[in-house]
Amino acid sequence: MGMKQEIRFCTTPDGVRLAYATLGSGPPLVKVANWLSHIEHEWQCPVWRHYYENLGKKYTLIRYDQRGCGLSDRHFNDLSFESWIQDLETVVDAVGLKRFPLLGISQGGPVAIAYTERNVKKVCNLILYGSYLRGRLHRDSPSKDKEEVDTLINLIKLGWRDRNPAFLQVFTSLFIPEGNPEQIQWLNDFYTKSTSIENAISIFKCCFGINISHLANKIQVPTLVMHAKDDALVPFDEGRLVATLIPGAQFFPLESRNHILLRSEAAWQDFLEAIDNFIGNEETKIDNGTSLQFFYQLTKREIEVLDLIAQGLSNDQISNRLYISPNTVRNHITNILSKLGVETRSNAIVIARNYGLGLL
Repeated sequence: MGMKQEIRFCTTPDGVRLAYATLGSGPPLVKVANWLSHIEHEWQCPVWRHYYENLGKKYTLIRYDQRGCGLSDRHFNDLSFESWIQDLETVVDAVGLKRFPLLGISQGGPVAIAYTERNVKKVCNLILYGSYLRGRLHRDSPSKDKEEVDTLINLIKLGWRDRNPAFLQVFTSLFIPEGNPEQIQWLNDFYTKSTSIENAISIFKCCFGINISHLANKIQVPTLVMHAKDDALVPFDEGRLVATLIPGAQFFPLESRNHILLRSEAAWQDFLEAIDNFIGNEETKIDNGTSLQFFYQLTKREIEVLDLIAQGLSNDQISNRLYISPNTVRNHITNILSKLGVETRSNAIVIARNYGLGLL
């Protein structure tokens, strides 16, 4: 029986419903949304599925559709870089993660960097692939880039309106220049399924206007930067700049022309191995195979109690901290142990800490 992802919804402070999916078991790994996404269709596709299947074998992968895309709300009042950070914050809070590695691919990279700068205690490892600090309008050739931006926006208008593969394939040739016919056809069809013309243009414009160069030197967590040497969409020099400005960042060039790495190329295996080596899989592995699905069975109060247990607090201390009776604390603990499928408080602490709870 193959892997299955579980899809849920959460709501941002400004009222936008976001769809997010969890897959696999083991320690959590959060993937930031990137242009464009549809968590349901991507799971069936020959361009993205290998990312999720492989990462889901060792981690509990959490990913989501940003506002305007996929199963998330297509209509909203605000689409901005700040709103993308808020989307990520909302999903992390909904899942209940306290500390986790964060993966930012392409546009997801700057969002991941900004989130990490604000939440240094939550992000234990920052992983960036095919990413950048500066959108096209803030790079070294602004007039040339402005002309390219205008051209791409016109192609969106024509491609989305007429569903014309001749225009849509311009984007595909930037994402997967070495794709086979099936992959190319799938990506051509995917764009219009993932979002509307208006949203695609708004997201594109927002990406082009990003400039978070001033945040890079504030990142204080271990960072891995990977970039394909011949990336046709985001220049290799932009990835090198990310690694240069983030203190202590490890830079890992990949031999590829593809912005989305394909299953068949050697760079794909290099990508997976680099992530495992960087995160330190042996140190974070959960021996009992407990999946994040167990945490969905816990109430918000039970997660709070489990967090305090993992911090080493006694029942009386938890009672005082949460303003509940000792008897209520004992009842919560009984429920927690039952839902996690363990017998002792020590077993629960091991599981909790593997998922980032109990960290002061």
